[in-house]
Amino acid sequence: MNATPHIVIIGGGAVGSAVAAGLTAPARQASFPCIVTVVERDPSYARASSALSASSIRQQFSTAVNIAISAYGIEVLRAMPGIGLHEGGYLYLATPAGEAVLRDNHALQRTHGVDVALLTPEQLRQRFGWLSADGLALGSLGLSGEGWFDGYSLLQAFRAQARAQGARYVQAEALGFEKKNSGQRTTIQRVQLSNQEHLDADIVVNAAGPWARQVAAWAGIDLPVAARRRTVFHVGCPQPLPACPLLIDPSGIWLRPEGQGFIIGFAPPEGEDADDLPLDQPDLAAFEAIVWPTLAARIPAFEALRLQRAWAGYYEMNTFDHNAIVGLHPSCANLVFANGFSGHGLQQAPAVGRGVAELIATGGYQTLDLSPLGWARVLQGQPLLERNVI
Repeated sequence: MNATPHIVIIGGGAVGSAVAAGLTAPARQASFPCIVTVVERDPSYARASSALSASSIRQQFSTAVNIAISAYGIEVLRAMPGIGLHEGGYLYLATPAGEAVLRDNHALQRTHGVDVALLTPEQLRQRFGWLSADGLALGSLGLSGEGWFDGYSLLQAFRAQARAQGARYVQAEALGFEKKNSGQRTTIQRVQLSNQEHLDADIVVNAAGPWARQVAAWAGIDLPVAARRRTVFHVGCPQPLPACPLLIDPSGIWLRPEGQGFIIGFAPPEGEDADDLPLDQPDLAAFEAIVWPTLAARIPAFEALRLQRAWAGYYEMNTFDHNAIVGLHPSCANLVFANGFSGHGLQQAPAVGRGVAELIATGGYQTLDLSPLGWARVLQGQPLLERNVI
């Protein structure tokens, strides 16, 4: 390692920029002076998940590590001006078939201090008069610490902080690694860029989002991350829905308020959820065939909704277990992964940025142990199951 280590971060979205901000923070530089370069091919972030996301944060996870990550994330968001945080809560709805899971999740969440309440169908009707509780057994409502915000502003805040603290952003595409091999272990020496630069690298961070699998492959590592298209629909509804939270229907379709209307999303059936589908072709057919009829049955006022626009972005989907993969792989000495957030990248960026910076600077996690998200579970075939994926 050079006298002053050079850290190259591939990907300048929310996660990569959060890592850069953590590494360049004055207190971190005092104990671990380093040079930080962020490689971002498109500073407009036109296709970045950070810019196209529905930008929300929740505490209602079914794994302790994800709950802890979001507990830290909400504190960061509350302290960050200009990102429009609205703690409107999440409302998970369950039929009798899903009631046991919701109760199990609730018990774990309460153990970890999550401010969440279970509501009977009658309580749901009383609290949300616009909601049809037919067929429901239970609802789980986040009372605080959950909501939505401006994801693009969060990305820009981390980017501006990193640059102000000395991180260099290079507009270029990473093309590959120059590396050396010692037995079965690889060490990256340089990162090749499309602008003809060859960046010396003591440590490389893979924060390439939906394109992270290709970066891993340059080091001979098979990263189970794929770009999965998710369409978001912006609709208007003549009738207001007072105190509407981010609602997740038992079908998996979700909605939340946005401006004077609502945004809606869904996950395609597994067999139709192909990799790398074009972002310029939102799935409008699914809106007419599945999304609208389902939500109109759950919220009668939505019979009169009007689709105003639609767009698509990529989930960087971890196809192994839908949880982030963070940390080092045993076959490469200096490639740190921060990938596979499966739709949770924005809300997890504050904690993962801090954790990766700690790992690089000290060799371990200091404030929140992110090791449950490490490669070990993947290599051992033991998925970290998260039951609240949307």
